[in-house]
Amino acid sequence: MHSFSVRTPRRSAFVEITEQVQSYVAGAGVAAGVAVVFVPHTTAGVTINENADPDVVHDLLLTLDRHFPKDAPGYRHAEGNSDSHIKASLMGSSCQVIVAGGRLVLGTWQGIYLCEFDGPRTRQVHVQLLPAAGK
Repeated sequence: MHSFSVRTPRRSAFVEITEQVQSYVAGAGVAAGVAVVFVPHTTAGVTINENADPDVVHDLLLTLDRHFPKDAPGYRHAEGNSDSHIKASLMGSSCQVIVAGGRLVLGTWQGIYLCEFDGPRTRQVHVQLLPAAGK
């Protein structure tokens, strides 16, 4: 397993981590398999989405904030970050990417993002490579 830290810039942000994951995959010597990307946090997640147009990330954050505002009436969690837990659960704590030829198999416009919902913070990302059967 490989781990690295990501410093997030504000309360809500998507930080692209594709390069860090690909760098590990390229040096790991696994030609084929699956890379599992996991964040061990309850107010952050990970997702794959478009990395060509920054307006996509803006629109994702805008929509999440619109549907799950920070100060919505009725939240009971004492820390005041219920919206962050909800958003992290929606994104999920992990994603899987196929590895072929020692590279991540992503679409032309796809990138891997750490999704921050309670920052700024320093977050941990873990990557585990699972070699293809028989490899």
